[in-house]
This record gives sequence, C-alpha cells and structure tokens, in this order.
Amino acid sequence: MRLRRVMSTIILGIESSCDDTSAAVIRDGVLLSNVISSQAVHESFGGVVPELASRAHQQNIIPVVSEALKRAGVSKKELSAVAFTRGPGLMGSLLVGTSFAKGFSSALGIPMVEVNHLQAHVLAHFIKEAGSEAVPPSFPFLCLLVSGGNSQIIKVSSYRDMEVIGQTIDDAAGEAFDKCAKVMGLPYPGGPVIDRLAKEGNDKAFRFNKPHIAGYNYSFSGLKTSFLYLLRDRMKENPDFIEENKNDLCASLQATIVDILMEKLRKAAQDLGIKEVAVAGGVSANSAVRAAFEEYGTRYGWNVCLPKFSFTTDNAAMVAITGYYKYLDNDFCPVDAAPFARIEL
Repeated sequence: MRLRRVMSTIILGIESSCDDTSAAVIRDGVLLSNVISSQAVHESFGGVVPELASRAHQQNIIPVVSEALKRAGVSKKELSAVAFTRGPGLMGSLLVGTSFAKGFSSALGIPMVEVNHLQAHVLAHFIKEAGSEAVPPSFPFLCLLVSGGNSQIIKVSSYRDMEVIGQTIDDAAGEAFDKCAKVMGLPYPGGPVIDRLAKEGNDKAFRFNKPHIAGYNYSFSGLKTSFLYLLRDRMKENPDFIEENKNDLCASLQATIVDILMEKLRKAAQDLGIKEVAVAGGVSANSAVRAAFEEYGTRYGWNVCLPKFSFTTDNAAMVAITGYYKYLDNDFCPVDAAPFARIEL
C-alpha cells in the first residue's frame, strides 16, 4: 500500500507598511525565517518621510525576500501562497509590497492573501518557533494594541473574529511618546529613548493631566499639551530645566501613559469577565508596559501574554502567520487588489 504524501503549507509574508522592509517564511505555522531591513535615513528628519520610505522599499524588497527564502531553505516553487500587508500604512510603501506580491504570485501561479496590518500584530502571538515553549492566548482574549499609529483594545474571539471595543479618539500612545521626546530634543524614535532614560528617573517627580473619556476609548492629546505647558513654564524659570530633569521627566511621562493604557484595559477585562489578556504593537516592547502587564496579571488573576521582542515592531512573520490562517480558509484576494492607507480592523 502506498502512503499518500501530505504537502506542507508554506507561506511567504511581505511587510512594507511603513519604513521597515520585511519578508518571512512560515511552514505549517512554524517560522523558518524573518528578515527585516530598517531605514536609518529617517532619523535625521525626526520622523518617517513617506517618499524616502517608498524608495528604500524598492531597493530592499528583492534582496530581503531572497534572503528570507535562503534562510528558510525553501525554493520559490515550494511556496503555497504569498501574503502581503494591504493596509493600513503609508500608501507609497504599501504600493511597493503589493506590487511585488502581485508579480511574484503571477509568475509562480500561486494565490495572494491580503493581510490587515493591525490584525497581524494581534496574531503575532500565534507564531510558532522551533524549540520555543511559548503558549498563545486562549480565545476569547483581550489584546491591547499599542503603536505609533494605534491604541486599541480588541476583543479577539477567533483568528478571524476581532472587535475593537476601545480606541484613541486623537493621538496614539506611541505618538505621545515620540512627540514628547521630540520636544525634549531626544532622537527619533523617541519611545525607546524615553524608556531607557526613565529607568534612571523618579516616575512621581511630575504629574500630568489624565483624560476623562467615556467607555474604553483613549485620548493622549491632553497629556501632550500638559507636558508641553510644564516644560514651557519651568524653562521660563530655568533654561536648563529639561537637561537637569530629563530622567524624571521621562519616568513621569512614561508612568502616566502606562496608567492611562492599563486602567481602560482593566475596566474592559472586568466588565467582560475576560482574564486572557495580551499586548501587541511597537509600544509593547516598552519595559514599563510589560512590567504593568505582569503586575496586573498577578493582581487580577489574568493570564498575561507578552510578545517576543522581535515580533513587537513591524515584521513579516506576523503577516505570514495571518496569511497562513487565511490560506487554510481559502481566503484569497484578486490580483487587482489595491492597498489602503486607512482600513478598519
């Protein structure tokens, strides 16, 4: 009797939503490679310049995909599908990834799978790695998605069923970190710099306004204004105020942002009776955020899931795992699919 060969499902993921060009390969849900090319060109501008980002993606995408396949030990002919970030993000950057995915899938005769960037951040928790004992959250769970562009509380009922129950009505938490850092003259991106300096500061040295927003929604514009006014007033008295109090300012700002994030998440978890709680997005790499999750987990009996640091920022591994689950559902997209700069979860 001849044994039937079971074919593996191998997905190539492509991420190009902002300023990182990334490609990853996943076989049957297990990560084989995850290559990221970052763009240092934006640092001198204090933020991402869309035109420069798209040009860099054009230069990087072919070598990045080639390296991802090489590290995975997979040939193009073995791929089952190509998954790509369709949105949200910078339109020029998304166009590069989308166009490459179209040409790649057409040349190989394999399907395309479109991926929502926000959904991919959430599903980063389900990336499997050889030798890793990490356990993903159980459904349903709450996920706090925090990044430079998003601050959302998401109820996740399945791989495909996600509902945003709270979100920022103005600025995101990551944006608050970066803009306040810029006001203090710190380099871009400011979030990691604030995190580093805060470890040497007193988080109770200064107090900033906290918003009073109904429900589970967030607001960070008032916090930024409060921070700006404090610097303005104190610098009138002492021009060296920022330099002399930089660590305390960073610690106090960071503590305030984390308190705002965690209080709404606690309320949502309590109201919905959910104790499976996760965090995702670039700000989930922040040490104070991770410490707060551990603390709240102990205090409220949560099962806390923290992402691996390499999966917190934009990466193609999260795109590939999302594409993998959509592939299993035969959820493919047409070759004329256009990217979206803005798209809901």
